[in-house]
Amino acid sequence: MGWVKDAVRQLKEKGTCQVRPMGGSMRGRIESGQLVTINLVDSEDIKEDDVVFVRWKGNYLLHLVMEVTREKIVIGNNLGKINGEVSKNDIMGKVIKIEDSIEK
Repeated sequence: MGWVKDAVRQLKEKGTCQVRPMGGSMRGRIESGQLVTINLVDSEDIKEDDVVFVRWKGNYLLHLVMEVTREKIVIGNNLGKINGEVSKNDIMGKVIKIEDSIEK
């Protein structure tokens, strides 16, 4: 998952990144290969229905915010599956733009 390494590096260096994530867990909202812009975000600015770039079980992924509590954020995919809770410190960034075109 080269896009993950690029996103982590660029977010640390620039505070923003553009990547083309691959996979189907966000199908219907983000299609595999679409250009996605992610910005650093303060965890207090995360709300339900945001798509976040999150550290999850030793990896990183883009997932949907299902619920926000004082300490935790519940994440899931766009297909209805809830993955579980993450610490607000695990949120690396927030998707701010999804381009329509898909690179082939």
